[in-house]
Amino acid sequence: MKLLESLENEKTNLLRLLIGAGVFASGLIIGHFKPDMGFLSRYMPLCIYILAYIILGGDIIIRAVKNLFQGQVFDENFLMSIATVGAFAIGEYPEGVGVMLFYQAGEFFQERAVSKSKKSIADLMDIRPDYANLKTGDELIKVAPNTVGIGDEIIVKPGEKIPLDGIVIEGSSMIDTSALTGESVPRKAHLDSEVLSGCVNLNGLLNIKVTKIFGESTVSKIINLVQNAASKKAKTENFISKFARIYTPVVVILAVLLVVLPPLFLLGEWKVWLHRALVFLVISCPCALVLSIPMSFFAGLGKAAKSGILIKGGNYLEAFNHIETVVFDKTGTLTKGVFKVTSIQSANGFTDNDLLELAANAEKFSNHPIAVSIREEGKGKRELTVSEYTEVAGCGVSVCIEGKTVLAGNEKLMIDNKIIFEDDAKKVCVQTFGTKVYVACDGVFAGCIIISDEVKPDSKSVVSLLKKRGIRKTVMLTGDNPQIAKSIADELGLDEVYSGLLPHEKVEMLEKLNKQKSEGKKLVFIGDGINDAPVLAIADIGVAMGALGSDAAIEAADAVFMTDEPSKLASAIDTARFTGKIVRQNIIFTLSVKIIFLALGALGAATMWEAVFADVGVSLLAVLNAMRIMRI
Repeated sequence: MKLLESLENEKTNLLRLLIGAGVFASGLIIGHFKPDMGFLSRYMPLCIYILAYIILGGDIIIRAVKNLFQGQVFDENFLMSIATVGAFAIGEYPEGVGVMLFYQAGEFFQERAVSKSKKSIADLMDIRPDYANLKTGDELIKVAPNTVGIGDEIIVKPGEKIPLDGIVIEGSSMIDTSALTGESVPRKAHLDSEVLSGCVNLNGLLNIKVTKIFGESTVSKIINLVQNAASKKAKTENFISKFARIYTPVVVILAVLLVVLPPLFLLGEWKVWLHRALVFLVISCPCALVLSIPMSFFAGLGKAAKSGILIKGGNYLEAFNHIETVVFDKTGTLTKGVFKVTSIQSANGFTDNDLLELAANAEKFSNHPIAVSIREEGKGKRELTVSEYTEVAGCGVSVCIEGKTVLAGNEKLMIDNKIIFEDDAKKVCVQTFGTKVYVACDGVFAGCIIISDEVKPDSKSVVSLLKKRGIRKTVMLTGDNPQIAKSIADELGLDEVYSGLLPHEKVEMLEKLNKQKSEGKKLVFIGDGINDAPVLAIADIGVAMGALGSDAAIEAADAVFMTDEPSKLASAIDTARFTGKIVRQNIIFTLSVKIIFLALGALGAATMWEAVFADVGVSLLAVLNAMRIMRI
């Protein structure tokens, strides 16, 4: 709807521009040839110029008057109105109309450039599904996605967008995830696969059981993130807005002084200096800065989104320019977070089967990846009655299984509960590489289960990529044991590693690292789990691995990577730096041209036509330069 309205406005503006140009041209022709029309010969050109001026500049005059009554005096509408009405007052009719003509032409092309850029970003984010095929018995009903509930079944046909997050319960297909992740390679969806809304089903028929309502679905969250990003302005944007509010009144005062002072000191005629002051006003319009700088950040946010990086505002995009320290979570960030049981070490008369049975039932209600891997390994074991389930933050769980108190967690959980380890079993556990889950039953140590995680291939390149971009320090924080943590840190080339941390200790460590960074520099934390939400919230820039991350982590984060690739941080830094480069170019170019032409205008070396180029031409060039960001 908005796109149609935009196209209609564009056609209307173009038609008005052509009609105004035609009337202006006829005025120039009549004024040049001066046909003998009696009494009308004297006033005909003026009447035509006034008509052309009303067609081309009527809306600007109206906006200037409205803004005047609302207290917004010094804007570009005011400057253009004063300058052109002044040109008419001193008899420079063609110049007055010409300024409006070229100003409106520049505005038209400028708006087209902005509209094209916004459309490319809108197309990129056009992932909102129009409907869902709701299965009711043997029938399919086409309904709005927001009317579908959790547990409902939907059918997604080839070529259709997946409207809601869910689990595939029948069928298989290749799905295009590029709108969410920026990845061009389709993914396979099959029975029990989790699929996300916004992806496109390419070839097969999928029967999906809905797991989230539309308001909580991936597509809804992404749309909200992108729509709200523009409201969080970067420091540079805020500075430019403040600059324009000070700059415009200053140039108006200078223009008044330019009219008054030189004639008082007999340095020329009043009419000459009035003309120069009017030229000065046209040149002084700050629209190039006011438009192109937000446009640059908007394009930067759009480019990042196209790469599967959702940044929640221009302020965070700008912050990516100043990163000095990068802090990683381990599980699910640097490692795959896909755990497998690799060894079972029972003790004190418990068999391996007993140990796995107790652990699988103890972890029944936990969503932690380690718990999931134990349950997966324990499939087929007896389902025991579990009660009094308590999760001990950063340690494990305590449950009652058929009247017996069972503990499952790390070594700290055992020590806190005064569990005595059987020395031989503990020695075997410690020497075996992997994450250890110790199990105790009614105060007796039952053994431990060793679970191994795998480092992501992408993680092996991320440190070198960051070092090439000047990142001074890379750190890993983890709740895992020191042996595993150090091994992974050495493999990846991280500068520092802190292990065995509880959630609140991660927060304390991040605060210490924050104090160690240089003034004006930023610290970024990348994590994916619910335990990372507090750390994400206090980091200068919190980044959630969004594709597989928890809702809490995504809510707390300042940026979301839609894939589970930590190397996307390097892409985010590149986009931020290129955006910053374009912003600096636009500021330097715009102010340089403005200063030169303001001086020329004050000295009488610049005409109204050149003034229009200095204003509209510079604005258009700055916007076109900002659009380069979408093409990097």
